[in-house]
Amino acid sequence: MSRTLVWFRDDLRVQDHPALMEAVHHAEGPGDVVGLYVLDDASPGIRPLGGAARWWLHHALSSLREDLASLGVPLLIRSGDPQQLLPELATACAAERVYWSRRYGGDERTLDAAIKSSLPEHGVATESFAASVLREPWTVQTTTGGPYKVFTPFWNALSALDFREPLAAPEPLGDLGSATARLAGAGVRLGEPEELELLPRRPDWAAGLRLTWDATEVGGHRRLHTFVEELGAEYDDARDIPSTDGTSRLSPYLRFGQLSPFQVWHAAASIGEETSRRTFRSELGWREFCWHLLYHFPQLPHTNLRAEFDHYPWQSRQDAPEEFHSWTSGTTGIPLVDAGMRELWETGHMHNRVRMITASFLVKNLGIDWREGEAWFWDTLVDADAASNPANWQWVAGCGMDAAPYFRIFNPERQRERFDPQNAYTEQWVPELNTGDYPEPIVDLKASRAEALEHYKSISGR
Repeated sequence: MSRTLVWFRDDLRVQDHPALMEAVHHAEGPGDVVGLYVLDDASPGIRPLGGAARWWLHHALSSLREDLASLGVPLLIRSGDPQQLLPELATACAAERVYWSRRYGGDERTLDAAIKSSLPEHGVATESFAASVLREPWTVQTTTGGPYKVFTPFWNALSALDFREPLAAPEPLGDLGSATARLAGAGVRLGEPEELELLPRRPDWAAGLRLTWDATEVGGHRRLHTFVEELGAEYDDARDIPSTDGTSRLSPYLRFGQLSPFQVWHAAASIGEETSRRTFRSELGWREFCWHLLYHFPQLPHTNLRAEFDHYPWQSRQDAPEEFHSWTSGTTGIPLVDAGMRELWETGHMHNRVRMITASFLVKNLGIDWREGEAWFWDTLVDADAASNPANWQWVAGCGMDAAPYFRIFNPERQRERFDPQNAYTEQWVPELNTGDYPEPIVDLKASRAEALEHYKSISGR
């Protein structure tokens, strides 16, 4: 017997999974490969998942368990400290090795390095694999040897490279029943997704998420096919119109690894219109850029990357509780902002252009710290990941790498006139628009813009 434990994290799929494929390569039959998922609520620095992501994770684990079962691979589900659980489970399962896909956040890398160092002391070999980015962060560098800090040259360098073809799912190992019986004989129970208590109960606020998403690997492939075959040709124009189904909506599947970036990149070749194909692939490039930034600047989620912004007089949510509540509840009196925030609460998603507008409004018109908005998005977005969420907030605030210029302040009314001129999107989410039930604006857009510019000018000399 040569048993391998495959530790799943943000790679909840069976197709294009190098660690799983390598484990099956070593196997002789059912029970020789065992999957493991650990909800890590204990490790220092590992950020707990937000509510919407927890909802998605429950369904993704349920789907993964079924998909692995069809391959004859049981899935163990646990909650706790991986540094304690992995040696215990590897020993209990009589595993000779543990495989996983690499992660790129600073605290995650520290944890994985500690486990990779400790498991051999228990007689267990380890190996990690590249699976979640097109190129690992240390392999794409400037001519002087450092990381790229501006997107365009990064994208020029990345897009000139070739990327491997996606792997198929491995061949089934045999009957799941015999595999689980062997584990049971060793006193190892499988565990259930329900044990992690990921779903909201009282109140159950996830009705809109259930109506909006199929949070499975199959659902991700179905959406990918629909996008590239039916919608992708119009992407370059349609992606900015929030009332249309013009974006890919693949971000949560990429966030949880139910789709790999290699699968999406190569599928995009089927987009018939060249400009749309290039534009869509560049959006994959932005995702890649964010992960490379997180690797090289692990303080990204909580620290201004441009230090002069440490002197910007942002408010906390405690300083402006009414304004922050109006923003989160979609009752600011600014129609496009309110529509976006209500879409977010209902579906766990928001159109990308509207994300920029709502973020700009919070940071630049209300003067509230970008970290407050980032934390709200972390809790309410199904696709919030450790790299893109803070990187995009820092971009909007002006304090990140290759950030929007400080003087770029989205005017949500002009944006509505340009991208939602018939109010199709706005009225979908704000049905009381143009009635006496809709509130007056909580801030003057022109005056607050001028104030933000003065604040930015005050730190520019630093």
